[in-house]
Amino acid sequence: MRRPHPGGPGANPVPPALRRDGVTGLGYVMLATWGWFLYGFGALLPQLGDDQDISRTLTSLHSVTLAVGALVTGFVLVPLVRALRRRGVALLGAGLAVTGCVVLTAGGAWTAATLTGALVAGFGGSLIVNTATPALSDHHGAESAAALAEGNAIAAGTGLLAPLAVGAGIAAGLTWRPAVLVTIPMIVVVVLIMRRQPSVPALDAALPPRSEARSPMPGAVWPAVTVVMLCVAVEFVMSAWSADLLRQRTGISPGAAAAGVSAVFAGMTLGRVVVGRLALRHPPERLLAGAVVLTVGGWALTWSTTSAPVALAGLATTGLGIAGQFPMGVDVVLRAATPPLRDRATGLLSIGIGVAAGAGPFVLGTLADATSTHTAFLVVPGLLAGALALLVVTRASARA
Repeated sequence: MRRPHPGGPGANPVPPALRRDGVTGLGYVMLATWGWFLYGFGALLPQLGDDQDISRTLTSLHSVTLAVGALVTGFVLVPLVRALRRRGVALLGAGLAVTGCVVLTAGGAWTAATLTGALVAGFGGSLIVNTATPALSDHHGAESAAALAEGNAIAAGTGLLAPLAVGAGIAAGLTWRPAVLVTIPMIVVVVLIMRRQPSVPALDAALPPRSEARSPMPGAVWPAVTVVMLCVAVEFVMSAWSADLLRQRTGISPGAAAAGVSAVFAGMTLGRVVVGRLALRHPPERLLAGAVVLTVGGWALTWSTTSAPVALAGLATTGLGIAGQFPMGVDVVLRAATPPLRDRATGLLSIGIGVAAGAGPFVLGTLADATSTHTAFLVVPGLLAGALALLVVTRASARA
C-alpha cells in the first residue's frame, strides 16, 4: 500500500514538523559530500578535455565511467546491504570514493588513468548516496519527500560552490584538481560522524527474508524509475556541457564558463528549499510535473540567447526546475515500492541513474562533435517531454 501523503484528504492543515536528528544530519552530510564531487566533476570536464587534447566524445567518456560506477552499484547494492547493512556499505563507499579522487587527480595527461579514477569514484559515491537515500526515507516515513528535498537542497548548495572552486583553480593556474581533492576531507567527516552514530534501524536493520524481498515490484515502480532516468540525464547534461555552451554562445573565458555552471546549482539549492516545504502539503507527483515544466522554460531561455547574463539567468531557472526532479522522482519510486522492496527499488534506481548519467552527456558530446553544442542541446526538451508522458503513466499505474 502507498503511504498516505500529508497533503492528502483529511490531512491536518498545519504541516508536520520535519525531524532533524543525528540520522538526518548524517544523511544530509553524505548527500552534500557527493554533491560537491558530482557538480564539480561536470564543471571540470571541458578543461580536462583541453588539458588532454581529446575530443568532446572522449571527454564525455569520463561521465560514462562515472555512471558505470552507479550502474555497478545497482547490481550489488542489495547483496552488500544484506552482508554489511547500510552503515557498512556507506563506509565501503567512502574508501572507494577517496581512492577514485586520488587516481583521478593523479592521472595527468593519461586518459586511461582519469577514466579509471572516475569509475572508482562513481562506484564509491553511488554506494554512499544509495545508502543515505533509503535511510532518510525509512527514518522519516510520511515526511520522506520533504527530507529528501531538504537533503538534496543542502547537496546542491554545497555543490554550487564546487564549479566556483574549479573556475578559481583554473584562473589561478592551479587546474581543477584542488577542487576534487576537497572531497577527501569531506568524506573523512562522513566517516567520523557515522562512527559516532548509535545503532538505528535506518542504518543497521537487517533486510527482510530473501523470499519476501523477491516478490514482484508494483507496476508503478517501472515507469517511475524511467521518469527519474530521463530527469537525471537532463541534470547530468546540464552539469557536464553547460560550460561548453556558455563558451561557444557567449564568448566568455573557460574559467568564467566553468564558474557559470554554478548558476544551475544556485537554482537547485533555492528550489529544493522551497520544494522541501511544498512537499509537506502537496503530492510529489504534482511537484515533479511542475519541476519538469519549469526546467523546459529555463532551457529555452539559455538555448536561445547569446547574452551571458541572460544565459546565466536561464541556467538558474533550469536549476530551479531540476531542483524538484530528483528528490520528488525518488520519493515517487520509494512510495510505489512496499517497505521490504525499498533497497531493491533503490538498486533499480541506481542502475537507471547510471545508464542515464552516462548516456546523456555521452550522446550530447557525440552530437556536439557531429554538429555543435548548441544543436546537441535540443536533446534536453525531448528528454523532458518523455518524462512528463511517463509521469502520467506512473500516476495511472499507482491508481490501478
